[in-house]
Amino acid sequence: MLIKLTLHFKKNVIHIFLGLLAGAICTPSFSQIWPNKPVRIIVPWAAGGATDTFARQLAAKLQEQFGQAFIVENKIGANGNIGAEFVAKSAPDGHILLITNPSFGSLVNTPFDPLTDFTPITMLVSSPFGLAVHASLPITTVAELLSYAKNNPAKFNYAMLGSGSASHLAGIELGARAKVAFTFIPYKGGAPALTDVAGGQSQAISIAMLSTYPFVKGGKLRLIAVMSKDRLSFLPDIPTVAEAGFPGFVAGQWQAFFGPKGLPKDILEKLRAETIRYLNTPEMKKRFADQGGEVTTTSSEELAKFIMDEKNKFDRLVKEHQIKVD
Repeated sequence: MLIKLTLHFKKNVIHIFLGLLAGAICTPSFSQIWPNKPVRIIVPWAAGGATDTFARQLAAKLQEQFGQAFIVENKIGANGNIGAEFVAKSAPDGHILLITNPSFGSLVNTPFDPLTDFTPITMLVSSPFGLAVHASLPITTVAELLSYAKNNPAKFNYAMLGSGSASHLAGIELGARAKVAFTFIPYKGGAPALTDVAGGQSQAISIAMLSTYPFVKGGKLRLIAVMSKDRLSFLPDIPTVAEAGFPGFVAGQWQAFFGPKGLPKDILEKLRAETIRYLNTPEMKKRFADQGGEVTTTSSEELAKFIMDEKNKFDRLVKEHQIKVD
């Protein structure tokens, strides 16, 4: 009887062990059940700008695809560093993400390492800068802008998105090459900057056409040049800054998707695949093309290399022109 009970006990133990093992094997990993709560997409710029507007469009599509809320949060300040740092310090579980533009990784004193503290997901959209002025000014060309700024320093302010931002560096480079000292006024995002230029509080701005063109079409700003390599196909009469006597002058904005360092590869690939599928629809390609932008998706590795190249370029400009970074 003792022997039979012992054998029966051993069989039960084995069955229990195998049941637990099967349960462990069948239990999904942490990343396999993603997303299991609302996903927060951090935009480190003011609401209403190009990055914020696009992030909200993408969030709506991701919400449809994954059946969980995707919420855009604007964490502004310190030239985009506050929002980016928040994401860098977040748990890499796929529930806190970042969509940002060139000021991310462009500064020499960021509280994070843009090359190692994030998981690149994909580039999203690229757009050349448009050089625009308040519509009432007697300025229709780059040469007239430079002359007006030089002869009317007290009446000419150049809006920028923070010291050391891509828009600031574009203005710095133009001024340096033209030997004109601009008075720069910092803003916390493209929306407030454009609003002030349209209202006459500042007189000129150079930021992405995705942000600028709606104000131009509405008659609130006058576009005098674009900072692309070639003229834009839908604005053939608008010259490039390079044509105005500054060979090789190119500046623009990109928007890209990131997660914290250590984002699981399966989550990364799910986000990347759905994002690229959405962006590469004919509707989205045409929408961005009509506004001066271009869908520019990449692999994670390609985005990482691009960030490194951008950071090196911006760091050089900051050092060369002795820019005090916010």
